[in-house]
Amino acid sequence: MQAEKIRNQIKAWAKELGFQACGISRPQLGAEQEQRLQQWLDAGYHGEMQYMAEHGMLRARPAGLHPGTLSVISVRLDYLPKAAAFATNLADPSQAYISRYALGRDYHKLMRNRLKQLGQKIATLISDLDGRPFVDSAPILERPLAQQAGLGWIGKHSLLLAEEAGSWFFLGELLVNLELPVDQPHPGDCGSCVACITSCPTGAIVAPYVVDARRCISYLTIELKGAIPTEFRPLLGNRIYGCDDCQLVCPVNRQAPLTAEPDFQRRPQWQDQSLLALFQWDETTFLRLTEGSAIRRIGFERWQRNLAVALGNAPYQPEIVASLKQAQPTATPLVAEHIEWALQQQKQKSYLAQNLLPRSTERLVRIIQKGLPRDAG
Repeated sequence: MQAEKIRNQIKAWAKELGFQACGISRPQLGAEQEQRLQQWLDAGYHGEMQYMAEHGMLRARPAGLHPGTLSVISVRLDYLPKAAAFATNLADPSQAYISRYALGRDYHKLMRNRLKQLGQKIATLISDLDGRPFVDSAPILERPLAQQAGLGWIGKHSLLLAEEAGSWFFLGELLVNLELPVDQPHPGDCGSCVACITSCPTGAIVAPYVVDARRCISYLTIELKGAIPTEFRPLLGNRIYGCDDCQLVCPVNRQAPLTAEPDFQRRPQWQDQSLLALFQWDETTFLRLTEGSAIRRIGFERWQRNLAVALGNAPYQPEIVASLKQAQPTATPLVAEHIEWALQQQKQKSYLAQNLLPRSTERLVRIIQKGLPRDAG
């Protein structure tokens, strides 16, 4: 009974600290999760993310990360900002699209501080408490743990889903040396829905629950350090940092709540920004305007790389060509390669605009006029 009271108090404190949900599980994930992880790694789906492979099965064994762990406290923090403007940004190829989790402040420090506060509160009840917070800071399979703790189920896009929140949330964990009553694993599933699989721009969801990171736009624009493969460049569209497509089409997300967190609201510098304006930032401007943002982690070079690709995908504009050419002489080899690709794309679009498209339009007009009644004009 005492353990049950402590468990309930922990959940109440989690809500007070701003977490939308809290669940408790044991630190063992079992052979099935370990097998899935190993198969994913063996297939090379982690790409250049060597940190995914370096720790081996430690990811599936949380107790190995923090010896003495008896329970894992999983928490959820919603991040969907107000006026997210998904459709507006994606529909306008001249605007920059940034994954909605990155529009505000970087969540890592905020969540870690709150998890620390939760640990401090628990320590007022348990004098010898030994706890450690995790927010993407160590090799831990947070989604299977969260499902085990009853926070939701893993969707076919590999993200955690909750009926009341969709997938627009962050996860964090507090590992403690305290044996607490556990929650029941979430029984939900996606049924026959395959919206995320069929809508992925690059076909990165190669099977239900299996994502090949090497094809994922989030990986290509954030994790990949080198050149973006040419086969994927046109598919990036105007996405310069991450991608939300699999979440946008998910029916569970239709009723997802907006976050009340001020730190997760869209910053002014990401409000209706054109690709051209962002490409003209120098490194000093980039560092100043991405301070405290998750975007800063990719650095200025990859920022320019991503923007160059997006400018290549944008409709032809003389201003785009001029800006690309102006940046080319001083660009790093990596950026220069993508600028050259973008210039070729703009050249092709310019030719189409000046030659083929007008002729096609004229021909279409003649066909329409030929088929119209005499009095239709």
